[in-house]
Amino acid sequence: KVFAFNTYLIKHQKTHTGEKPYECSQCDKTFSQNAHLKCHLRTCTGENYPCDKCNKVFSNKGNLINHLRIHSGKKIFQCIQCDMVFTNNSSLLSHLRVHTGEKPYQCSQCDKTFARSNHLKRHMKTHIGEKTFQCQERIQKTIKGSSENTKLVC
Repeated sequence: KVFAFNTYLIKHQKTHTGEKPYECSQCDKTFSQNAHLKCHLRTCTGENYPCDKCNKVFSNKGNLINHLRIHSGKKIFQCIQCDMVFTNNSSLLSHLRVHTGEKPYQCSQCDKTFARSNHLKRHMKTHIGEKTFQCQERIQKTIKGSSENTKLVC
């Protein structure tokens, strides 16, 4: 597997090592990434973000900020599939691809497709010689119905 940024490779490698250095002080559960611990802590501590206008409660500050636009009178764009709210129509249209599976951005080198243009741009770095980071870990997998182990490059 190839990554455009070294930080993505480092995060990915923890899936192979099982390293989980971030521990919850409330319940001793461990996480491979600090962001995952922070998200988990909200459930352990009961931390939430209430709307002071309608008392709706959010576990994520970003969701509260999006919600507050409803009360501010600013035009919002809401997904009819999952009720996510966006500040502009292009963000909503991009998000809708999550539900439709549409991937209109195609790599001219290998025909891989992407739902978002920035994901294609990041992918293109693997073809144009820009610095990329590759996982060298090999995974042992047993194929169903076979006694042989097959080595796969991640």
